[in-house]
Amino acid sequence: MARSTDEFRLIDNYFKGLTHQSQVAVGIGDDGAIIDSSASTQLVIATDTLVESVHFPASTEAEHIATRALCVNLSDMAAMGAEPKWFTLALTLPAEAAADAWLQGFSRGLAKIANQHNIALIGGDTTAGPLTISITVLGEVPKERGLVRSGAKSGDNIYVSGTLGDGAAALHSIIDKSQTLSPPSSRLIERFYCPQPQIALGIGLRDFASACIDISDGLIADLGHICKASGVSADIYSQQLPIHSELKQQFKQQSLQWATSGGDDYQLCFTVAASKEAEFEAWVATRKLVVTKIGNMGPMAHNQSPVRLDNQTISATSGGYNHFHQKS
Repeated sequence: MARSTDEFRLIDNYFKGLTHQSQVAVGIGDDGAIIDSSASTQLVIATDTLVESVHFPASTEAEHIATRALCVNLSDMAAMGAEPKWFTLALTLPAEAAADAWLQGFSRGLAKIANQHNIALIGGDTTAGPLTISITVLGEVPKERGLVRSGAKSGDNIYVSGTLGDGAAALHSIIDKSQTLSPPSSRLIERFYCPQPQIALGIGLRDFASACIDISDGLIADLGHICKASGVSADIYSQQLPIHSELKQQFKQQSLQWATSGGDDYQLCFTVAASKEAEFEAWVATRKLVVTKIGNMGPMAHNQSPVRLDNQTISATSGGYNHFHQKS
């Protein structure tokens, strides 16, 4: 049987001990690190790597690869409540991707997203090999105002932004070879290749959220990370999950599973104390933001998974993406 390595156990066992240094306010274990950079601000740093045929189909256009790569990295900034400022790019290229036409498309995609968010490319590296894109985004947050996963309390409300399940629906439609699924709509294509980082929401959540994470591996898996970091449990309800009508109509059988476990949504999942609920929802309404309350935090129960769906205990890693999962 092939071994299956859990990425979080790998980090805990081999790399977490390298974090300690006086200026490191938040190290390994959140969506980004926080560094004390001045008396009034902290530097937030996050890195993500995308690999061909793992994070995007091999047939993907260069421009789409670039927009997806930068957007998913910026989503980590949103989850930390940070304003993105700069990014670096490490690009590993096979021979066919080193052609001018491919690089022009890739550059065009990077520029599109960088210009939207007013961030600058400040360095990086290139090398030959299987197509791999590693981006490090650097942002700023007022001192001790950054969002983390560890602040949720029992009784807090759980919210998500946008709609859930779109990323998984798009990917299944894109790679479907049997034509049993409908071709992806322009909306789903946009959600997969250009997921909009919730930067403005993340910055606003500094005043309201007790904990926050972006939904990359699936709602249940990522909410499970908040539960683990905060020492609480979560109850969420399927009828409250925001699922777009397109998914409900075209993918009736899959839509709930994709919304809870599909991943690739890059929306924010966050908690707000009940005492701040009215103020928060008034703030959301004035800014016409799309957020939905999906449940509540509760006390951690011993010997149980921390996440319950419709009052049924469910594994926090159920359906969540595992970069090192291999079938035997």
